[in-house]
Amino acid sequence: MAFEPAVMDAINKKADDLGWPARAFAAVVEVESGGKAFSTVNGKRLPLILYEYHVFYRNLPRHQRDEAVDRGLAAPRWGQIPYKKTQSARYAQLDRAKSINSEAAYMACSWGVGQVLGENASWLGFGSARELAETAMSGIEGQLELMVRFIKKRGLVDELKARDWRGFARIYNGSGQVDHYSRLMARAYKRLGGAMPAGSDLEDDVILRLGSKGDAVSGLQQNLRRLGYHLIIDGDFGPATKTQVIAFQRDNGLVPDGIAGPSTLARFEALLGRDVISEL
Repeated sequence: MAFEPAVMDAINKKADDLGWPARAFAAVVEVESGGKAFSTVNGKRLPLILYEYHVFYRNLPRHQRDEAVDRGLAAPRWGQIPYKKTQSARYAQLDRAKSINSEAAYMACSWGVGQVLGENASWLGFGSARELAETAMSGIEGQLELMVRFIKKRGLVDELKARDWRGFARIYNGSGQVDHYSRLMARAYKRLGGAMPAGSDLEDDVILRLGSKGDAVSGLQQNLRRLGYHLIIDGDFGPATKTQVIAFQRDNGLVPDGIAGPSTLARFEALLGRDVISEL
């Protein structure tokens, strides 16, 4: 679904201001939002939200939890209550939850095109979840600001610039969603006219990065451990593995991009010789 022109203009301007590839940023925004930035609720043009019952529950003081549960607004665990299907119904939930605890209600919603959870307000530099929500409700620029803060805070700028969709999805969407979201982002980027950066080796089979899993990742982690870099060997290339790969690259005069491509893997072989572990 294509964004309306004003939304696409705002996305392009934000990317240009940040020095980010505009089509890559647009692809991520499109996938996270489903190509829709606003819904009309009670005559007002508002950002899309998703009300999370379990988030409301965990941010309530104990003396308010029973009332919230009895009113069908809170649950101890995710998935116990189905999501409302319409934005009107979700905003009505928010209003009802605010009557119990306003700040916890704002914390319980994900906001705007980036689906940024209000619970992240303090972490993202906002004074309150209400301030985060009001930023989202201020317009498309506010929605994009939330998303940009989240991308920066999660350390995903390099992945976005490299069009490393698997790496981006591994952190933004979670380890169990990598294949699904990375495919969607790659397709959206291609449809928007994007191309991979010159010299990119992200399509090379001999490469490990955020989102990679399996024996090859375990081998990489074991090699790092042998050389004194501390991490758990679990076969999942997550943030901790990326941090140690960057440390290894810096220590060995390589580009510290956190991607274990041919040059990085060759350096392991040079250092470990026959002892190198590889399942590639």
